[in-house]
Amino acid sequence: MLAGKQSVVTYLVDRQGFSRLHLAPTASTTISSSAAARDTLLDPSKGPECNVFSKVEELVDYITKRWQHRWVTTDIWDENVLEKLVRRPSFFLVSVDAPLGLRWQRCKMRCASDGQRAPSLEEFVARNDDHLYNRNVGLARLIDRAEVRLVNCSDDLEQLYRTLEELDLPNEQRLRPNWDQYFMQLASLAAQRSNCMKRRVGSVLVREKRVISTGYNGTPRYLKNCNEGGCQLSTELVKSRG
Repeated sequence: MLAGKQSVVTYLVDRQGFSRLHLAPTASTTISSSAAARDTLLDPSKGPECNVFSKVEELVDYITKRWQHRWVTTDIWDENVLEKLVRRPSFFLVSVDAPLGLRWQRCKMRCASDGQRAPSLEEFVARNDDHLYNRNVGLARLIDRAEVRLVNCSDDLEQLYRTLEELDLPNEQRLRPNWDQYFMQLASLAAQRSNCMKRRVGSVLVREKRVISTGYNGTPRYLKNCNEGGCQLSTELVKSRG
Protein backbone atom coordinates (compact mmCIF):
# COMPACT_ATOMS: atom_id res chain seq x y z
CA MET A 1 0.00 0.00 0.00
CA LEU A 2 1.47 3.32 -1.20
CA ALA A 3 4.99 1.93 -1.33
CA GLY A 4 5.67 3.35 -4.79
CA LYS A 5 5.10 0.44 -7.15
CA GLN A 6 3.20 2.67 -9.60
CA SER A 7 6.27 4.92 -9.79
CA VAL A 8 8.43 1.87 -10.50
CA VAL A 9 6.08 0.87 -13.31
CA THR A 10 6.20 4.39 -14.74
CA TYR A 11 10.00 4.25 -14.75
CA LEU A 12 10.06 0.89 -16.51
CA VAL A 13 7.53 1.99 -19.12
CA ASP A 14 8.94 5.47 -19.80
CA ARG A 15 12.66 4.79 -19.51
CA GLN A 16 13.18 1.09 -20.14
CA GLY A 17 10.70 0.33 -22.91
CA PHE A 18 8.34 -1.92 -20.94
CA SER A 19 4.65 -2.29 -21.72
CA ARG A 20 2.12 -2.65 -18.94
CA LEU A 21 -0.24 -5.58 -18.57
CA HIS A 22 -3.44 -5.58 -16.53
CA LEU A 23 -5.15 -8.56 -14.91
CA ALA A 24 -8.68 -8.28 -13.56
CA PRO A 25 -8.96 -8.83 -9.79
CA THR A 26 -9.90 -12.30 -8.62
CA ALA A 27 -12.85 -13.04 -6.36
CA SER A 28 -10.52 -13.21 -3.35
CA THR A 29 -8.75 -9.89 -4.00
CA THR A 30 -8.54 -7.63 -0.95
CA ILE A 31 -10.57 -4.43 -0.85
CA SER A 32 -7.50 -2.20 -0.93
CA SER A 33 -6.10 -4.06 -3.92
CA SER A 34 -9.42 -3.90 -5.73
CA ALA A 35 -9.55 -0.15 -5.20
CA ALA A 36 -6.10 0.22 -6.68
CA ALA A 37 -7.14 -1.90 -9.61
CA ARG A 38 -10.11 0.34 -10.37
CA ASP A 39 -7.73 3.26 -10.67
CA THR A 40 -5.57 1.59 -13.32
CA LEU A 41 -7.57 -1.19 -14.96
CA LEU A 42 -9.00 -0.65 -18.40
CA ASP A 43 -12.21 -2.24 -19.60
CA PRO A 44 -11.57 -6.04 -19.72
CA SER A 45 -14.14 -6.43 -22.48
CA LYS A 46 -11.73 -4.67 -24.86
CA GLY A 47 -9.52 -7.75 -24.85
CA PRO A 48 -5.76 -8.38 -25.26
CA GLU A 49 -5.25 -5.54 -27.72
CA CYS A 50 -5.41 -3.21 -24.71
CA ASN A 51 -3.20 -5.53 -22.63
CA VAL A 52 -6.12 -6.27 -20.29
CA PHE A 53 -6.95 -9.85 -19.34
CA SER A 54 -9.74 -11.41 -17.32
CA LYS A 55 -7.78 -14.62 -16.59
CA VAL A 56 -4.14 -15.20 -15.75
CA GLU A 57 -4.00 -18.04 -18.30
CA GLU A 58 -4.82 -15.54 -21.06
CA LEU A 59 -2.11 -13.19 -19.85
CA VAL A 60 0.48 -15.98 -19.72
CA ASP A 61 -0.41 -17.14 -23.21
CA TYR A 62 -0.13 -13.57 -24.50
CA ILE A 63 3.34 -12.92 -23.08
CA THR A 64 4.61 -16.38 -24.02
CA LYS A 65 3.92 -15.65 -27.69
CA ARG A 66 5.66 -12.28 -27.29
CA TRP A 67 8.50 -13.33 -25.02
CA GLN A 68 11.04 -10.98 -26.62
CA HIS A 69 9.10 -7.92 -25.47
CA ARG A 70 9.39 -6.35 -22.02
CA TRP A 71 6.27 -6.57 -19.87
CA VAL A 72 5.38 -5.38 -16.37
CA THR A 73 2.30 -5.82 -14.19
CA THR A 74 1.32 -5.03 -10.61
CA ASP A 75 -1.75 -7.26 -10.73
CA ILE A 76 -0.47 -10.33 -8.90
CA TRP A 77 -3.48 -10.82 -6.69
CA ASP A 78 -2.76 -14.13 -5.02
CA GLU A 79 -0.56 -17.22 -5.03
CA ASN A 80 -2.56 -18.81 -7.84
CA VAL A 81 -1.62 -15.93 -10.16
CA LEU A 82 2.00 -16.03 -9.03
CA GLU A 83 2.28 -19.79 -9.56
CA LYS A 84 1.12 -19.42 -13.15
CA LEU A 85 3.68 -16.67 -13.81
CA VAL A 86 6.76 -18.20 -12.15
CA ARG A 87 6.59 -21.16 -14.53
CA ARG A 88 7.78 -18.85 -17.27
CA PRO A 89 11.59 -18.43 -17.43
CA SER A 90 11.21 -14.77 -18.43
CA PHE A 91 9.43 -13.81 -15.19
CA PHE A 92 10.82 -12.57 -11.91
CA LEU A 93 9.10 -10.93 -8.95
CA VAL A 94 10.01 -7.54 -7.49
CA SER A 95 8.58 -6.30 -4.20
CA VAL A 96 8.37 -2.59 -3.41
CA ASP A 97 8.07 -1.49 0.20
CA ALA A 98 8.42 1.68 2.26
CA PRO A 99 8.40 2.56 5.97
CA LEU A 100 4.92 2.50 7.49
CA GLY A 101 5.07 6.11 8.67
CA LEU A 102 6.05 7.33 5.21
CA ARG A 103 3.26 5.37 3.57
CA TRP A 104 0.76 6.87 6.02
CA GLN A 105 1.95 10.37 5.13
CA ARG A 106 1.51 9.55 1.45
CA CYS A 107 -1.98 8.26 2.19
CA LYS A 108 -2.94 11.51 3.94
CA MET A 109 -1.60 13.59 1.06
CA ARG A 110 -3.51 11.51 -1.49
CA CYS A 111 -6.73 11.72 0.50
CA ALA A 112 -6.33 15.49 0.80
CA SER A 113 -5.85 15.88 -2.95
CA ASP A 114 -8.94 13.71 -3.58
CA GLY A 115 -11.05 15.54 -0.99
CA GLN A 116 -11.45 12.43 1.15
CA ARG A 117 -11.07 11.84 4.87
CA ALA A 118 -7.65 10.46 5.69
CA PRO A 119 -7.56 7.41 7.95
CA SER A 120 -6.04 7.70 11.40
CA LEU A 121 -2.71 6.00 11.97
CA GLU A 122 -4.51 3.18 13.80
CA GLU A 123 -6.91 2.69 10.89
CA PHE A 124 -4.07 2.72 8.39
CA VAL A 125 -2.12 0.14 10.41
CA ALA A 126 -5.21 -2.09 10.56
CA ARG A 127 -5.65 -1.87 6.79
CA ASN A 128 -1.97 -2.55 6.24
CA ASP A 129 -2.05 -5.61 8.49
CA ASP A 130 -5.08 -6.99 6.66
CA HIS A 131 -3.42 -6.25 3.31
CA LEU A 132 -0.34 -8.25 4.31
CA TYR A 133 -1.47 -10.86 6.81
CA ASN A 134 -5.08 -11.69 6.06
CA ARG A 135 -5.28 -15.47 6.42
CA ASN A 136 -6.88 -15.96 3.01
CA VAL A 137 -5.60 -13.14 0.79
CA GLY A 138 -2.66 -11.54 2.60
CA LEU A 139 0.23 -10.60 0.31
CA ALA A 140 3.07 -11.24 2.76
CA ARG A 141 3.54 -14.77 1.38
CA LEU A 142 3.96 -13.37 -2.12
CA ILE A 143 6.44 -10.71 -0.96
CA ASP A 144 8.58 -13.40 0.69
CA ARG A 145 9.08 -15.00 -2.73
CA ALA A 146 10.39 -11.86 -4.45
CA GLU A 147 13.78 -12.16 -6.14
CA VAL A 148 14.39 -8.41 -5.77
CA ARG A 149 13.27 -6.30 -2.80
CA LEU A 150 13.23 -2.53 -3.14
CA VAL A 151 12.71 -0.27 -0.13
CA ASN A 152 11.50 3.14 -1.27
CA CYS A 153 12.44 5.49 1.57
CA SER A 154 12.29 8.75 -0.35
CA ASP A 155 9.58 10.94 -1.85
CA ASP A 156 12.14 12.21 -4.38
CA LEU A 157 11.15 10.58 -7.65
CA GLU A 158 14.55 11.10 -9.25
CA GLN A 159 16.21 9.41 -6.27
CA LEU A 160 13.95 6.41 -6.78
CA TYR A 161 14.83 6.38 -10.48
CA ARG A 162 18.56 6.48 -9.69
CA THR A 163 18.09 3.51 -7.37
CA LEU A 164 16.28 1.62 -10.12
CA GLU A 165 19.07 2.39 -12.57
CA GLU A 166 21.57 0.89 -10.13
CA LEU A 167 19.39 -2.21 -9.71
CA ASP A 168 19.34 -2.65 -13.50
CA LEU A 169 16.12 -4.67 -13.45
CA PRO A 170 16.15 -5.42 -17.23
CA ASN A 171 19.51 -7.21 -16.90
CA GLU A 172 18.94 -10.64 -18.44
CA GLN A 173 21.34 -12.26 -15.96
CA ARG A 174 18.54 -11.98 -13.41
CA LEU A 175 16.65 -14.49 -15.54
CA ARG A 176 19.57 -16.65 -16.64
CA PRO A 177 22.84 -16.54 -14.66
CA ASN A 178 26.15 -16.39 -16.49
CA TRP A 179 28.55 -19.36 -16.23
CA ASP A 180 30.41 -18.06 -13.18
CA GLN A 181 27.17 -17.33 -11.33
CA TYR A 182 25.82 -20.74 -12.30
CA PHE A 183 28.84 -22.64 -10.98
CA MET A 184 29.03 -20.56 -7.80
CA GLN A 185 25.37 -21.28 -7.11
CA LEU A 186 26.09 -25.00 -7.53
CA ALA A 187 28.97 -24.66 -5.05
CA SER A 188 26.69 -22.87 -2.61
CA LEU A 189 24.11 -25.64 -2.98
CA ALA A 190 26.77 -28.31 -2.42
CA ALA A 191 27.84 -26.53 0.77
CA GLN A 192 24.37 -27.14 2.22
CA ARG A 193 25.29 -30.84 2.43
CA SER A 194 28.19 -30.12 4.79
CA ASN A 195 27.87 -31.35 8.36
CA CYS A 196 30.93 -29.50 9.69
CA MET A 197 30.18 -27.75 12.97
CA LYS A 198 32.49 -24.83 12.19
CA ARG A 199 31.67 -23.76 8.63
CA ARG A 200 30.09 -24.95 5.42
CA VAL A 201 32.23 -25.14 2.28
CA GLY A 202 31.17 -26.35 -1.17
CA SER A 203 33.17 -26.82 -4.34
CA VAL A 204 32.59 -27.49 -8.03
CA LEU A 205 35.21 -28.89 -10.40
CA VAL A 206 34.65 -27.55 -13.92
CA ARG A 207 36.37 -28.14 -17.24
CA GLU A 208 35.33 -26.31 -20.42
CA LYS A 209 32.04 -25.25 -18.80
CA ARG A 210 31.15 -28.83 -17.88
CA VAL A 211 30.77 -29.96 -14.28
CA ILE A 212 33.21 -32.78 -13.51
CA SER A 213 32.41 -33.17 -9.83
CA THR A 214 30.98 -31.43 -6.77
CA GLY A 215 31.97 -31.73 -3.13
CA TYR A 216 31.64 -30.33 0.38
CA ASN A 217 33.67 -30.44 3.57
CA GLY A 218 33.19 -33.03 6.29
CA THR A 219 34.65 -36.27 7.61
CA PRO A 220 35.96 -38.94 5.19
CA ARG A 221 33.61 -41.62 3.93
CA TYR A 222 32.66 -44.41 6.37
CA LEU A 223 33.52 -42.24 9.40
CA LYS A 224 31.03 -40.56 11.68
CA ASN A 225 29.85 -37.19 10.52
CA CYS A 226 31.17 -34.09 12.26
CA ASN A 227 27.82 -33.42 13.89
CA GLU A 228 27.77 -37.01 15.20
CA GLY A 229 31.12 -36.76 16.92
CA GLY A 230 33.34 -37.87 14.06
CA CYS A 231 35.52 -34.75 14.20
CA GLN A 232 37.53 -34.00 17.34
CA LEU A 233 37.64 -30.27 16.61
CA SER A 234 33.87 -30.14 16.19
CA THR A 235 33.33 -32.17 19.36
CA GLU A 236 35.58 -29.85 21.36
CA LEU A 237 33.82 -26.83 19.89
CA VAL A 238 30.42 -28.16 20.97
CA LYS A 239 31.70 -28.96 24.48
CA SER A 240 33.24 -25.50 24.88
CA ARG A 241 29.92 -23.88 24.04
CA GLY A 242 27.89 -26.32 26.06
